[in-house]
Amino acid sequence: MTQNTPTRRQFFAGAAASVAGLVIARSALAALPEPVIQTSAATGAPLAPNTGRPYNPVVTLNGWTLPWRMNNGVKEFHLVAEPVVREVTPGFVVNMWGYNGQSPGPTIEVVEGDRIRLFVTNRLPEPTTVHWHGQRLPAGMDGVAGLNQPSIPAGKTFVYEFEARRPGTFMYHPHADEMTQMAMGMHGFWVTHPKAKHPLIKEVDRDFCFLLNAFDVEPGSRTPKINTMLDFNIWCWNSRVFPGIDTLNVRHGDRVRIRIGNLTMTNHPIHLHGHEFEVTGTDGGPTPVTSRWPEVSADIAVGQMRQLEFIADEEGDWAFHCHKSHHTMNAMGHDVPTMIGVDHRGLVSKIQKVVPDYMLMGERGMYDMKEMEMQLPENTAPMMAGHGQFGPIGMGGMLSVLKVRKDQKPGDYSDPGPYKFPPGTVAYEWTGTTPSATQAKPSPVVTPDKEFRARKPATGHQH
Repeated sequence: MTQNTPTRRQFFAGAAASVAGLVIARSALAALPEPVIQTSAATGAPLAPNTGRPYNPVVTLNGWTLPWRMNNGVKEFHLVAEPVVREVTPGFVVNMWGYNGQSPGPTIEVVEGDRIRLFVTNRLPEPTTVHWHGQRLPAGMDGVAGLNQPSIPAGKTFVYEFEARRPGTFMYHPHADEMTQMAMGMHGFWVTHPKAKHPLIKEVDRDFCFLLNAFDVEPGSRTPKINTMLDFNIWCWNSRVFPGIDTLNVRHGDRVRIRIGNLTMTNHPIHLHGHEFEVTGTDGGPTPVTSRWPEVSADIAVGQMRQLEFIADEEGDWAFHCHKSHHTMNAMGHDVPTMIGVDHRGLVSKIQKVVPDYMLMGERGMYDMKEMEMQLPENTAPMMAGHGQFGPIGMGGMLSVLKVRKDQKPGDYSDPGPYKFPPGTVAYEWTGTTPSATQAKPSPVVTPDKEFRARKPATGHQH
C-alpha cells in the first residue's frame, strides 16, 4: 500500500488555487490523529487490528482501510475531505472529490460497542458534512447540514463522536450540497464487526466490500458533469471500471462474504456466475435465516447495502457484474445511431477520401469495436476493454472476476493468473456433420361439428 504525505497530493486544476490557503498548520493538528493519505488505486491488504477489540478485517476492492489510534479507550480516526485525482482505469483519470487522497474514501472498520471519535477536516472549496448512513447515533451526530449541525466551513475541522451500537455494513457520505459532492465521488464504506459470536453472522474466510458509483465524464474530459440526473456513462465499482477493477481471489472451499453499497441514481442487479449466494444482511442488520434463499442475482436499489455470502466450491474464473447491459460498457454515448444491417458497400472508400481515418462501426453489431485499435480522445476509457486467455472481453464498466483456486493459500489475496482449464472442459468449434433439423408436424385443424350463432341481446325500449 502506497501512502503519500499531504504535501505531495494532487489537486485538480482550478480547485488547487481555491483550497491552497485552507491547509491547516501542523501545529494546529497536534492534538489530532495524523491524517493518512492514499493515492494508489490498488486493493490494499486487510488491516489487522493491533489495538482495541479484535476482529477479522475486510478487503476493500481497489481501496483500503483507514488506520486509527486509541486515546483513553476511544478509537480515533481522521478524515480529510478534499479534491482528488482518481485513476478510473489505466490511461483514464478523473478529477473528483473524496477523502484522504481517494474516491471512495477509506473504509472505516470498528467493533460493536467501540466508542468512536472522528475528526473531519474540510479542504474543499465549500462547506460539507458527513452523514453516517445506517448508524444508530445521537441526532446531533447524524450529519445533515442545517438540521443536525452547522456545516463544516472550508478550512475547519469538526468532531463526530458516538458508539458503534450494532454490527453491520454501512456507508458515509455528505448531506451538504449532495448534488455536487456525491456526484464528484464523496463517499466511503463502514463496517461494524460483531464483538462476540452472533447467531445470524457466520465466520467467513474472505470478506470483500465495495461501493457502486457512477459519473458522467465526456470523452476527452477529466471532470464529471455534476448536474446529470440519469445519463451517466461511467459505471464504477469503487470509482473503477473494468479492466481497472481488481479480481476477487479466493481459495476453493472458502466461505466468502461480499458487501456492496449503492450510491448511484439507479438500481443494479448484481450477478455472480458459477455459484449461488444468499443475502445475509442489509444496512438494517443481518437478515433472519428464514428470509434467505439461494440466488445468483441480487438487485441493489439506491441507497441500499447488501451482504452476499456463498461457498466458493467451483474452481475457475467466474464473471461478477451488473446485469444491466449498458452498465458493463465504458464511455458510452447516448446519441449513437443503430447501424445494424445498413449496407455500407462502396460508401466507406468515398468517405475516407475526405476523412482518411473514418472507420465503419456497428454494421454487424458493436463487438468489432473491441477488436479494432480505434483512436480515442485523450483520457477516455475504451467502451469495451480487457483481454482474457481466449481473446478480447466484450465488456467494461461494472465487471470483475471471481477467481477460485485450490492452491490459493489462506490469507493470500494475490491474483493467481488465468485459470488452467482441465482437458475437455472448454467449449469448442464443431467440425463434424450437423444433423438436419427435425420439422415439427403441423397440428390438425379441428372443425366443430355444430354451428353456433351469437345473438346480441336487445337493450333499451323496442320501437
